[in-house]
Amino acid sequence: MSAVRKIIHVDMDAFYASVEQRDEPRYRGKPIVVGGSPNKRGAVAAASYEARRYGIHSAMPSRTAHQKCPHLIFVKPRFEVYRRISLQIREIFYRYTDWVEPLALDEAYLDVTQNKFDIPSATWIAQTIKQEIYEETGLTASAGVSINKFLAKVASGMDKPNGLFIIPPEEAIAFVEQLPIEQFYGVGQVTAAKMHKLGIQTGADLKQWSLRDLVHHFGKVGQYYYKIARAEDDRPGQPNRIRKSIGAEISYDPDLDSRAEIETALEEVAETLLRRLDSQQATGRTLTLKVKYADYQQITRSRTLLVPIQERPGTDARSPAGSILLAVAQELLATTAIEEKAVRLLGLTVSNLMGETQEQFVQLCLSLYANEEQ
Repeated sequence: MSAVRKIIHVDMDAFYASVEQRDEPRYRGKPIVVGGSPNKRGAVAAASYEARRYGIHSAMPSRTAHQKCPHLIFVKPRFEVYRRISLQIREIFYRYTDWVEPLALDEAYLDVTQNKFDIPSATWIAQTIKQEIYEETGLTASAGVSINKFLAKVASGMDKPNGLFIIPPEEAIAFVEQLPIEQFYGVGQVTAAKMHKLGIQTGADLKQWSLRDLVHHFGKVGQYYYKIARAEDDRPGQPNRIRKSIGAEISYDPDLDSRAEIETALEEVAETLLRRLDSQQATGRTLTLKVKYADYQQITRSRTLLVPIQERPGTDARSPAGSILLAVAQELLATTAIEEKAVRLLGLTVSNLMGETQEQFVQLCLSLYANEEQ
């Protein structure tokens, strides 16, 4: 019988915003957001907990955030600073295990089943890591501890900020059964709404469905839902994984039914994707746009450049307003049926990845387009 896995998920609390509040005393205790501007089209990259009390969250249009909180403070992102702190935090992780799987600048999985000090308690390791992060960076983190990645990820969000939540092996099934379906990692707003219509409100409800029926209603991801309803997640760790693509997508409820809404939403997706590229220090040559219409028809548009997708000269942080990525995405969007159909999902993916080592920047022009697929 194989040993029970001990997985920790560490998630920094409002990472970008917390860094800004740490470094600038006048921001402390005040509602701030990183990214965007109320006078320009853009999106919130991160919101402080003070801002979240007004219903503000990441990926929200900046104008909407400003409407919710007129005295909201907008702060320009400093991705080089965030990346440096992220690497500092990862060094703390590596003190305890070489099995570290970063998901972004602000979160990671750690497998401490076998660890460098033969410490039997994953909870003790999580507590120590949280303390060392605070002592060395002045920032707080929340952590979840359990037997697999799904449960650890859910647990880390149960007691934010600066929380530690443990789901022991003997309590895993009962925990999942009582968990509202909206709190399942991997179940977004649109899927949750669909599940509600099918009478699925909790993990116990989800567990009543057969694998065949879940696949029928949700496609291949139904296999994942079937397993997590039983507190099962056998996904292996990938501490040194080689990614073939990096993407981001957002579902919308209600559907987006105007071109202006869709274009603003596309900027939000681009913002998220650029942050993920930044966290992986990667770029790529192929951009793919995915659009799912209100009638569930899904289309993709792709374009491959002869050079990597990078910022334009003069930009010191990744931002949709200054990116080649967004410019190409907008051109791909123009080839879709957004004038005739409402949209329920937008996604962007960069593939043909490579390490971001080039120092030169490139201009976007028609001569860069190598091919286009539909």
